[in-house]
Amino acid sequence: MNSLQQPGRTMSSTRPIPPRVAFYVLASVVVSFLAASSAPTPLYAAYQAEWGFGPLTTTLVFAVYAIAVLTGLLILGKLSDHVGRRPVLITAIAAQAVAMLMFTTAGGVGELLLARMVQGLSTGAALGAVGAAMMDINRSRGTVANAFAPGLGTASGALISGFVVQYLPSPTHTIYLGLLVVLVAQAIAITLIDETVTREPGALASLVPEVRLPPTVRSAVLAAAPVVFAVWALAGFYGSLGPALVRTLVGSSSAVYGGLGLFVLAIVAAASVLALRNTRATTVMYTGIAALISGVALTLLAVATGAPALFFIGTAVAGLGFGSGFQGGIRTVMPLTKAHEGSGVLSLLFVISYLGMGVPSVVAGWLVVHGGGLVPTAEGYGAVVIALALVALAALLLRGTGARTREVTVAAGAAATGLRVAEAEPLQRVS
Repeated sequence: MNSLQQPGRTMSSTRPIPPRVAFYVLASVVVSFLAASSAPTPLYAAYQAEWGFGPLTTTLVFAVYAIAVLTGLLILGKLSDHVGRRPVLITAIAAQAVAMLMFTTAGGVGELLLARMVQGLSTGAALGAVGAAMMDINRSRGTVANAFAPGLGTASGALISGFVVQYLPSPTHTIYLGLLVVLVAQAIAITLIDETVTREPGALASLVPEVRLPPTVRSAVLAAAPVVFAVWALAGFYGSLGPALVRTLVGSSSAVYGGLGLFVLAIVAAASVLALRNTRATTVMYTGIAALISGVALTLLAVATGAPALFFIGTAVAGLGFGSGFQGGIRTVMPLTKAHEGSGVLSLLFVISYLGMGVPSVVAGWLVVHGGGLVPTAEGYGAVVIALALVALAALLLRGTGARTREVTVAAGAAATGLRVAEAEPLQRVS
């Protein structure tokens, strides 16, 4: 079975679930995994009260997850290109289900950390496989879904968990048991869909961590990497410092407020993916950088002045930056991949993402305790995100200048030899 599908066309099916339905099943896996990743965010206050740990431990729990995702991406990210998408996804869902059970039985920080490790490893294994499978079925829609589903999952997990903590009994059990039911249903559904890629030798060799890019995508990855890193550093801000910062600004200990900042960021990000899906990819990345800088600046002003409403306005603008920047990066790179490259390349993009989310968050957690406290650390973190966005802008501008220079050189050479040259192609043709 050839996994490289033309945009807008789907495969025939030999199993009970047809490809069009299978596409949404796969997208739902991304949503549930990212929802599970953000579900603990509103619970941190409950864990702190029960187990008596401080902000540094909260950041450590967050960082352990990010490191585990990175490990899963680096070791298992390319495996589905060789053994198939379904075996990797079913195994990853099973591991994620085990993590949910570990959360429900956790009795201390050590068990919480272990659960986050298992959760992160399974997420890292799944992200490349499920994203590549969606593109196998429909390349154009799969590219958009890979940018849209993470935001929707992060948003839903943070908000639903907040309401569970606030209004339902046994919140540290209820949210995870609900996710467990969803995961079991998804595992059953995955067994009923077609495999989307043929097996290929080299499965064991693919487990050796390495950063190897196909020549066709190297330039695109170099252009997209700074933007992707910057927008996920923003996600790390809201995942690690956001709950405490929102509760401080609002003056409430409500768990709903604890997850509200991450929800606003992620839901606007998801909406922006749909709104800009037909816009030129480089334009989307420029939009993302501008919105990221503006949104973080507004958020920092809100923190400095103690204005909760302005904080959420800034968060919404930053969410536009998150969704646009990540979508632009995905759409710049993924359409250039070949059939058995999709999982590995997408996993590398998520490696960049989780490095951006994890590294600044760990530093921030240390500074909250040993530096100037929550608000000064948040202001410093925001300044770093703006600086990263400016670096990304410079990288895009340099790439654009280099491409235009090459076009002029080719045209001049053709004119000198009397050849007719077609109109220069845009820097990015993917929409």
